[in-house]
Amino acid sequence: MLQFFNNETFRRRTVLVCRIILGCVFIFSGFAKAIDPLGGLYKVEDYLVAFGWDFLIPLAFIGSTLLSIAEFVLGVALLFGLRLKWTAICTLLFMAVMTPLTLYIAIYNPVTDCGCFGEALKISNWETFWKNVVFSVMAVIVYLWRDSDNSKYSLSTEIGIVAYSFIFMCFTSYYCLENLPIIDFRPYKIGTNMPEAMAVPEDAKPDVYETKFIYEKDGQQKEFTLENYPKGDTTWKHVETISELVEKGYEPPIHDFTMDDIDMGDLTEDVLADPNYSFLVVCSKIDKTDTAFSQKVNDVYQFAQNNGYGFYCLTNTGLESEELENFKTKYNAEYKFVNTDEITLKTIVRSNPGLVLIKEGVVINKWSAKNIPAFEEPLDASEHGKLVVANDWLTAFIFFFIFFLPIGLFFGAKKFMCKK
Repeated sequence: MLQFFNNETFRRRTVLVCRIILGCVFIFSGFAKAIDPLGGLYKVEDYLVAFGWDFLIPLAFIGSTLLSIAEFVLGVALLFGLRLKWTAICTLLFMAVMTPLTLYIAIYNPVTDCGCFGEALKISNWETFWKNVVFSVMAVIVYLWRDSDNSKYSLSTEIGIVAYSFIFMCFTSYYCLENLPIIDFRPYKIGTNMPEAMAVPEDAKPDVYETKFIYEKDGQQKEFTLENYPKGDTTWKHVETISELVEKGYEPPIHDFTMDDIDMGDLTEDVLADPNYSFLVVCSKIDKTDTAFSQKVNDVYQFAQNNGYGFYCLTNTGLESEELENFKTKYNAEYKFVNTDEITLKTIVRSNPGLVLIKEGVVINKWSAKNIPAFEEPLDASEHGKLVVANDWLTAFIFFFIFFLPIGLFFGAKKFMCKK
């Protein structure tokens, strides 16, 4: 048996399989987060708040962005087998941090979603931990048997590939930050029918809760269940009732979208049922919105008024707050403001402000603040008002084709030169 594990061919193939799997996973993980830099920021902020490290929040954006880029670059290094000793060490160090961290998260559940694959893939905290255990074993194998791998490159080639990967992903993250993610993994993507995404099927499994009762007698508190609590026993005094979620039931993709008006109440159903176009300006927090684009928003509002379209500004800032009143006065914001949950607003569009166009509850188009267009003709006759759903698989293929093409051309040219 030991002779089998010492077989050079077996070791070489095992290392090859392990580093390809690790490389692909790291590339996918880094890619999913790098194209959504604000999503990465929000997730890191969640972690920092959960651990009581709020003082590090100013560093959250640069930290989350560099982490996603580092994952991608490490994945490329694993895939090509670059400087395998140091690549394996970096992978081991990465897993040595992430595996205990995900174990802690799985046990204590400070955040419900680890965010290891961004918005692209959601897995439970325990699934994340066991995934990291498997990948840690693979990383150990790559390190111990690295000499069996026959991927050999010159130092200049390895540095070139790593530098190219880093610069490429920096540019990608910056582009997605200034515009919007090139692939939208969230439930409010273009083409989403929001009422359908909010619906709960009749046969959907509900949440399962366990109810506990705390009663007190003679200065001593005791915990009871529905089956044994002291009903009718006046010697016991009820202190509190605790409901704990035992099993999560079905949750629709969109479960927290509301539009609350201070005078008219909840406008959600009316707006989503409107057969005409409606513009939704998303400003999660008024004090954090980029006011350089205020005139653009005002121009869209005037266009909506002239053409009979709905126009609403969704914000989490208090509708009667002095802050909002000052904003209205300073930037001539005459449109209607409604309240929506802050996390929901950050999920709808990765821009503050951002602009979303809907019709009968269907997301027709989305723009970042920088890309808000100058609307001129009615939307029915405009490209802006037409629903065009992107092919995410095609987008991903084009991205990786553009990324790997220069590397392939480099190796092709190098091989050609060697033959000459």
